[in-house]
Amino acid sequence: MSVCLRACRILDFSPLKLYLCPLCRVFQIRVEQGKEGERKEEEEVKASPEFQAPPTVIMFPRQREMSSKVLRRQKRDWVIPPINVPENSRGPFPQMLVSIRSDQDRNISIRYSITGVGADQPPNEVFSIDPVAGKMFVTKPLDRERRSSYHLRAHAVNMNGERVESPIDLYIYVIDMNDNRPEFKNQVYNGSVDEGSKPGTFVMHLAAFDNDDNTTANGMVRYRILSQTPHSPIPNMFTINSETGDIVTVAAGLDREKVSQYSIIVQATDMEGNLNFGLSNTATAIISVTDINDNPPELTSRTFSGEVPENRVNVVVANLTVIDRDQPHSPNWNAVYRIISGDPIGHFTIITDQHTNDGMVTVVKPVDFEQNRAFMLTVVVNNQAPLASGIQSSLQSTSGVTISVVDINEPPYFPTNPKSIRFEEGVPAGTSLTTFSASDPDRFMQQSIRYSKLADPADWLSINNTNGQIITTATLDRESIYVKNNIYEATFLAVDNGSPMASGTGTLQIYLIDVNDNAPSLLPRESQICERINRNAGINITAADTDTDPNVGPFVFELPTFPASIRRNWTVSRLNGDYARLSLRTQYLEPGVYEVPVIVTDSGNPPLSNRSIIKVKVCPCDENGDCTLVGAVAAAGLGTGAIIAILICIIILLSMVLVFVLWMKRREKERQTKQLLIDPEDDVRDNILKYDEEGGGEEDQDYDLSQLQQPDSLEHIISKPPGVRRVDERPIIPESQYPIRPVVPHPGDIGDFINEGLRAADNDPTAPPYDSLLVFDYEGSGSTVGSVSSLNSSSTGDQDYDYLNDWGPRFKKLADMYGGGDDE
Repeated sequence: MSVCLRACRILDFSPLKLYLCPLCRVFQIRVEQGKEGERKEEEEVKASPEFQAPPTVIMFPRQREMSSKVLRRQKRDWVIPPINVPENSRGPFPQMLVSIRSDQDRNISIRYSITGVGADQPPNEVFSIDPVAGKMFVTKPLDRERRSSYHLRAHAVNMNGERVESPIDLYIYVIDMNDNRPEFKNQVYNGSVDEGSKPGTFVMHLAAFDNDDNTTANGMVRYRILSQTPHSPIPNMFTINSETGDIVTVAAGLDREKVSQYSIIVQATDMEGNLNFGLSNTATAIISVTDINDNPPELTSRTFSGEVPENRVNVVVANLTVIDRDQPHSPNWNAVYRIISGDPIGHFTIITDQHTNDGMVTVVKPVDFEQNRAFMLTVVVNNQAPLASGIQSSLQSTSGVTISVVDINEPPYFPTNPKSIRFEEGVPAGTSLTTFSASDPDRFMQQSIRYSKLADPADWLSINNTNGQIITTATLDRESIYVKNNIYEATFLAVDNGSPMASGTGTLQIYLIDVNDNAPSLLPRESQICERINRNAGINITAADTDTDPNVGPFVFELPTFPASIRRNWTVSRLNGDYARLSLRTQYLEPGVYEVPVIVTDSGNPPLSNRSIIKVKVCPCDENGDCTLVGAVAAAGLGTGAIIAILICIIILLSMVLVFVLWMKRREKERQTKQLLIDPEDDVRDNILKYDEEGGGEEDQDYDLSQLQQPDSLEHIISKPPGVRRVDERPIIPESQYPIRPVVPHPGDIGDFINEGLRAADNDPTAPPYDSLLVFDYEGSGSTVGSVSSLNSSSTGDQDYDYLNDWGPRFKKLADMYGGGDDE
């Protein structure tokens, strides 16, 4: 415990032998005692007169006095030392810190105050001052971790509030106490180190933070390892740097295959690691031992065996098992197999199973029992990653693999496939072309082969089923549709008598040499020419020949000598080896269709000729040399009389259509002018529409008919304000224009007439509502015609309505109601 021998208080605990008192700033000697001695010494100090000494008094600086004549130099003021306050003080509060005085308090009354953060600024009321005595107090415990210092200003004023002293600065420093434990950022840290690492190898770093002042022992953290799990191979495989927190290895012997992970408890203690006074915290460090390739793979057996059927590929014939103690599914564990001898051609490869690490010996090239009955392979296994330094390969990394080849019945094969032969076309049936035989690869089996035809598109060939001799059954024709590029193909089948039977196919290609067996044909077969000879007129002709060179062109075109009219009317001139021109020999030839024979001869050996017919239409032509329409018709074989007859028929047909149209228009006009049922003077509908009769008989007698007439003067209506109008007055706005109805409508237009009137009434803005007094057409003032509503309807007297029966079915209902029928 450190005790200030000059000041009035007990200071802080510290491991330093010399301690700087924060109040008197004098080094004091630290006295190390037991707890009981410390308690007694503290009580003695508190009871001593020094403990009861008055607090430090801070005086305001003296003001410099100036006179008009003499300028006196005063002493330099003392620098006010900072005020040190320990954090987390237990009180009692308020606790006095210093006393502030002005040397003018002897003459006048002084009032003291303080301002600044902690006084009149947030946080408020941490410090207070007695305005009369000038004693400054701290009112609550301070926390250095929240705020480590305060800057206040002390003021002195008289009773009138006038400043009597210049403000002085007060600096208050909060003295740190060891009230915070070291804190790790994480409770669990993960690190790794390679197995087999040498002592001193860095593993990982841990760090703890202490909120206390790191410039004092309160914030100086030291580290140590509390425990290690497991203790293999020794309990202390790791150590930690007490200041930096770096964990390193201190011993050899890390082996992942024995211990793959260590758990270490690390303690961090402040007060520079003093366990008696410092505060501690712990964290866990998980150290994983990473794998290195220190274990070579070892095959489980010195020899392996397997078998494979011949002519099979992608077949696993043997399975090699291996043991590797390194970390599974890592490059240090994954096996790589190689065949170092016994397979010079490369029939086999070894594929590694990704899950089991086994080696699967697989056939990649077919093997032949007749060539190799067995294979003796030497296999070596390694890892994907090279072995660690100083690790030697194991003798068990190499093994022998014996592969036996199983003989199976192989199909016969044709040594030459496809086989090509050449023959001239036209070979007759029964001709022997060749022998197409197959061989049996099974030399150690006594088997026979039989042949059959598999594909023969034109059915031209046959094969001997025992020796494979090919014989024609029809004439070979190069121009057949089954011959492609002069080659005819047929496929044959060879089957042995093994168990099971096996078969093979072979293709025979016959190249057919062309012979001149097809005469040329003339092209085109039809054409046309002008009736009069023209210098540029003529027909270009050529020939088509299904043969090939040299049995085709150049061609020879000539006209036959019979009949004589052919050479008299026509001539052929050569253009080149493949074309000639057929033209008129005479100046004029009557229009028509002529069949002109032309003899075409090819250049084969011997040459072949063909007499072909070309149909030529001779027709009149225009100035451009093209056949006219009339000429084309005439050339088609129609005479002048036939053409005139066709034109007359066309005219008659058009006349009939015109007459029919006129008759239909006249009939439509008659329908429109036809009387409806009676004469126009007696048309009831016309009378109703003309006079707008809407009377109701006897019920109209009680109405005042004067209201239905238009008033003589409209001034009293026009002078009314807008929006105020009686419904029985005629509107003064323009009336709607109703469609003009014909005097005698068509009977079928009655429904349309009613619908049009309905739409006009609905859209008329001048029409009053249906439940109001209607305004009828005004017929002028002083009309001599009275209202029809004034006529009395008599319900007495007999009247004959039988004439309604003569008006047709539309008035049958009225005739039944008012007619002379029998009363029911």
